[in-house]
Amino acid sequence: MQVVNQTIPSQEQMNEFFGSGEDGPFVMVNLLKFKTKAEYADNRETDLSGAEAYAIYGAAVGKCIADVGGTPGFAGQVTGLLLGEVEENWDMVALVEYPSLEAFRTMMTSPEYQKIAVHRSAGLAGQLNIKTKTRALG
Repeated sequence: MQVVNQTIPSQEQMNEFFGSGEDGPFVMVNLLKFKTKAEYADNRETDLSGAEAYAIYGAAVGKCIADVGGTPGFAGQVTGLLLGEVEENWDMVALVEYPSLEAFRTMMTSPEYQKIAVHRSAGLAGQLNIKTKTRALG
């Protein structure tokens, strides 16, 4: 299995994700890898680490999620790997539940989200977003 972290989905990935025909509530699993030092697209000077820049985004994104009816879930630092192998482990895992694909798209394209996304981009070296269908266990 090849693993490729990215920060922005390609148009093909977006078309496949939003055009799948499957809708309803889902949980997005975010596997996050941070840059050592934050790098802003506008080349601003900063002493922030990638994790610190992402934390600025993380502190603000909760409102954007709530505005579309989503629910932030678990977030935590990755501290070990029990099973499997990866060249380099992710730094953090975050789970967010969204009511629909349209809600997720609305959030991603909102002016409020776009304003804070600069910190996400500055801090992330890459990530995986894994969409999971919600259902009760048992």
